Amino acid sequence: MENKLREYARLLVRVGLNPYPGQRMVISSPVECASFARLCAREAYDAGCCEVVLNWHDDAMTRMKYLQASEEVFDTVPLWRRHFFNDHALEGAAYLAISASDPENLKGVASDRIIRAQRASGKALKDFDRLQMCGGFPWCIASIPIPSWAIRVFPDRTDEEAVSALWDAIFQAVRITGDGKAVDRWQEHLATLERRLEKLNALKLKSLHYTNALGTDLTVELPQDHIWESGGDHTLSGRSYIANIPTEEIFTSPLKTGANGVVMASMPLVHDGNVIENIRFVVKEGKIVEASARLGEETLKAAISVDEGAAYFGEVALVPYDSPISNQNLLFYNTLFDENAACHIAFGEAYPCLKGGQKMTKDELKAHGLNDSITHVDFMIGTPDLSILGTTQDGREVPIFIGGNFAPEFS
Repeated sequence: MENKLREYARLLVRVGLNPYPGQRMVISSPVECASFARLCAREAYDAGCCEVVLNWHDDAMTRMKYLQASEEVFDTVPLWRRHFFNDHALEGAAYLAISASDPENLKGVASDRIIRAQRASGKALKDFDRLQMCGGFPWCIASIPIPSWAIRVFPDRTDEEAVSALWDAIFQAVRITGDGKAVDRWQEHLATLERRLEKLNALKLKSLHYTNALGTDLTVELPQDHIWESGGDHTLSGRSYIANIPTEEIFTSPLKTGANGVVMASMPLVHDGNVIENIRFVVKEGKIVEASARLGEETLKAAISVDEGAAYFGEVALVPYDSPISNQNLLFYNTLFDENAACHIAFGEAYPCLKGGQKMTKDELKAHGLNDSITHVDFMIGTPDLSILGTTQDGREVPIFIGGNFAPEFS
């Protein structure tokens, strides 16, 4: 276990963030994950970082705040917090986020408080959000188990057994076995993703048509100058990094007004500390005009109302149903893992997946048809029978997904 933890920390720092000597690193972590955060900090210093700065948070304190804090707290962001995130982003500091929380930590909290806090944060942390989306600094999101999360994934086990089982599932998902060769396996994996996205980019697709037995029948238009990207990315200065570990996706940005039809979520979504199940969206000219869910419908409707852009799509991502995460047959109740077990779509902010998009301004991206929002929420739509039919700019139809996986020519 000790070897696996060190290998994991090394993977996140050396491959996920790839810091240069003298770079500062920020680690955001739950207090419950302090021991692993320290391992990552040690690895960062060994990699030559000049300083590692910790940003701690805690589920219990977060819940107390949303239930009991004064109303005005949710409409402002303290000056120190603005400076912490914006200044480090403007400096180009590497950013590691350890994502681990109780999936229902904010159950029962008034949606109004959550929305107001998101709006305030979106306004106050504009520099951080803008630079994160365009590769202004390297960032990586990863997870480790905590009891409240683990017991949700494995409800029939003790806390200790559940945490141990979740560790095993995470190590499998991130390709760690304890033999010290995770970095090599990741380089092979990234090369596979790169080959697939090159084939997709060569097609110059105009649209994608999604269908499955669950009820999804959705057509999504793509901007004429869109490009496909994968988990491996580069900063504006050209250094490689991986935004999510694990990652199985190849993604691009849709045309804001180009989605039409019905889309059904194939897995529950954990959002704002609440579980949302059986999501159904009706979309017209890009906008979600009907939204329903069997569980968590109020949370869902609040999520697509944060701002004008929250009701439009900002990402379409291709993930084979036959993947190291999906094949575990687990619902992780954590979007980082669940989105990499199935094809997904995000409502909200679009990544700048355009030729030269990283260097475009917000107005330029909008002019090219991309969505703008302070939110970005992935929901999963992949199923074993998902079909995706692409149409090229010259009208040729090309199967992209057959039976939940990439068509043979993309293997």
